[in-house]
Amino acid sequence: MSEKITQTITIPIDHVGLRLDRSLAMLLPEYSRAKIQSWITKRLITVNGEFMASRFSVSGGEEVILNPVQEDQNTQHIAENIPINVVFEDDHLMVIDKPVGLVVHPGAGNHTGTLMNALLHHSDQQSSLPRAGIVHRLDKDTSGIMVVAKSLVAHTGLTNMLQEHLVERRYHAVVRGHMISGGTIDEPIGRHPHDRTKMAISERGKSAITHYKIVEKFKRHTWVEAKLETGRTHQIRVHLSAKKHPLIGDVVYAPRIQRVANVPKELNDCLCSFLRQALHAFELAFEHPVTRQAMKWNADMPDDMCDLLTKLREHSPL
Repeated sequence: MSEKITQTITIPIDHVGLRLDRSLAMLLPEYSRAKIQSWITKRLITVNGEFMASRFSVSGGEEVILNPVQEDQNTQHIAENIPINVVFEDDHLMVIDKPVGLVVHPGAGNHTGTLMNALLHHSDQQSSLPRAGIVHRLDKDTSGIMVVAKSLVAHTGLTNMLQEHLVERRYHAVVRGHMISGGTIDEPIGRHPHDRTKMAISERGKSAITHYKIVEKFKRHTWVEAKLETGRTHQIRVHLSAKKHPLIGDVVYAPRIQRVANVPKELNDCLCSFLRQALHAFELAFEHPVTRQAMKWNADMPDDMCDLLTKLREHSPL
């Protein structure tokens, strides 16, 4: 939020026995339960003048005060006239086709030139939304389709749908190795124990489920379609690498050397010059959070991945 939202609420008697976070989520439907839990954790909410945990059981009649909140500070980020490919837009959301190389959200070393900077320029209303309306991300070097909220009700609805796995996201990936068949990878993902810039399969991580199927096989590579059931950072890259089938060009989760023995020089040159993970978010589908209309979008595969597949067909057919 960029504006102050001081509010005083009285918990209804019929909420007796409910958790504090659930009661407030029911009373404030414009905000997600996760957002309310975040405010409780940050001590931005008091109950009868005291700080309570999300699990606090209400009795009804409590006075709840939401203190001024300015947590996202979009005003710290400048609006920049960066072209974005908008494939759909209405009053509540926009769907964009993100190119390779565009960072989604400002961070260390990337304070300008990001999708957030572009969104703040594209629409004035983005500055009033958490993270300028960004509800999920694609890695810098992953191309493809993603949705951005334009209204608070859409932001809350999309956030809830993502948490409840009601947003369908499909990806194309080209991986090393000859995969036999599709399947499901159900392995939790958390921060790498020794390298905080990486993710890894970890018993202490969060649930992560990836479904995948074979699109096309080559002698030493495979074109895969992956469907996310959850949305953990680097999920597809981590899961397929753990299956010994890392993505072509992924310098984080696979050795840098892409060269393959006993294939033509043209193919090895193509593999070695592919300098980003071969991953593209090609399909996004969900129920519109306001109109409730079923919607689906597709993004064409970028030229570099098309060229990669052409070279594999020419020089390494199964």
